[in-house]
Amino acid sequence: MAPIFEDAVHSLKGRPFVTDIRNYGLAAGISLGHYPGEPARRPFELGLKCFEKGFYIRWGGDTIQLAPPFIVNTDQINGLINAVGESLDELS
Repeated sequence: MAPIFEDAVHSLKGRPFVTDIRNYGLAAGISLGHYPGEPARRPFELGLKCFEKGFYIRWGGDTIQLAPPFIVNTDQINGLINAVGESLDELS
């Protein structure tokens, strides 16, 4: 599932505020451009929007962290990445 997750995560490139995407296996970090002087605000707002869509994501500083369970399937990965992408668009 790691290659599917990698492709899905990197499909977020070019979305609003995404400045860097990196992953290793089923773990990914996505850095977001921040509000001046408030590096944790945008990831927090994104986390709340994803939670409203049924997904809990971790955040810290200017980064969100994604790590689905090892038993994840393609539909679940797509659901997660779609929720993150939609939430990023809503922050604009």
